[in-house]
Amino acid sequence: MRPLEFGWYLPTHGDTTAYGLPEAQVPGSPELCERVVKAAEQAGFEYLLIPVGSTCWEAWIAGAFMAARSAKIKPLVAARPGYINPVLMAKMISTFDQLSGGRICINLIAGQNESEVEAEGVRYAKEERYALMEEEVSILKALWTARGPVHFAGKFHTLSGAHIRPRPLQQPFPKFYLGGGSRQAWEMSAKHSDVHLFWGDLPDRIAENIAEIKALARAHGRDNDIGFGMRLQVICREQESEAWEAADQLVRHASERQKQEIKMLYANSVANQRVQQLAREHGDLLLPHLWTGITKVRPGAGIAVVGNPAQCAATLQQFIDAGCHSFCLSGYLHDEEAERFGRLIRPILAANNRGRLVA
Repeated sequence: MRPLEFGWYLPTHGDTTAYGLPEAQVPGSPELCERVVKAAEQAGFEYLLIPVGSTCWEAWIAGAFMAARSAKIKPLVAARPGYINPVLMAKMISTFDQLSGGRICINLIAGQNESEVEAEGVRYAKEERYALMEEEVSILKALWTARGPVHFAGKFHTLSGAHIRPRPLQQPFPKFYLGGGSRQAWEMSAKHSDVHLFWGDLPDRIAENIAEIKALARAHGRDNDIGFGMRLQVICREQESEAWEAADQLVRHASERQKQEIKMLYANSVANQRVQQLAREHGDLLLPHLWTGITKVRPGAGIAVVGNPAQCAATLQQFIDAGCHSFCLSGYLHDEEAERFGRLIRPILAANNRGRLVA
């Protein structure tokens, strides 16, 4: 069995304890980032998801600064197709890897908000962006592993004798993560990802999806290479009633306009469609402690594990038993929730999965 690993989220865009309530907002700042990174590293998280988007700080620079201000945690930084020339990206990643002592991993994102992607000058439709991503990841891997100059002739890129220095410190190259619910996302993960991250769903459905993606990976001889994980929120308190009060506080002040914008802006994302479908079909609870409430106010990872430490650990254990080994988590406030996870939940998971947690 694979070792269990846990990642946390860096809210460069700011933090909150109540969506829609101005006085509950914490603006993005260097101080916020440093608090979150320090808390995440002390809590034992192995990697740190750096978000992308128009409201977020630039991910590569934020990730580099946070790597310089930490000792162990690995920034998980997005490689988005069409934004950076792949030869330059290969050099950026390998330079980051060398300077950080092997502390970077790559998050593959084709882009879930069409209007934002278009506003930023990327003119490829989503289907084309996956094809472009396939070319760019192939180029990255070739530049990092080829013994000589790289020649490449594709639909989007043509290289004639490209080479880079330095090579990555991690061999053969840093790990790739991908989160997505579309068939194209699954096929991309099957061919290239080390970890496919699902957004919240029912454990039985996750087990079925794992089997399907492993079957796709088998065609590339990678069914034993790819791993699986969950992207989830966590709201843990020592008393269950306090956890549910914190969960309710997060969403009770959001306006109907905010909720409608979330549905409209991310309507073309299959993963977002799935979490919205789950909320419609199951209401607020998928399981006794798996809550859909944040999907109303936040795109993407809107499904949360809510409860006391034992309840949260038991819910996460269901996904471990379904075949997941990697958990990319977040919570509010991010420094405080990271501390609670490390103190209250992680020891239970360590006891229940002996030998599987990274020290």
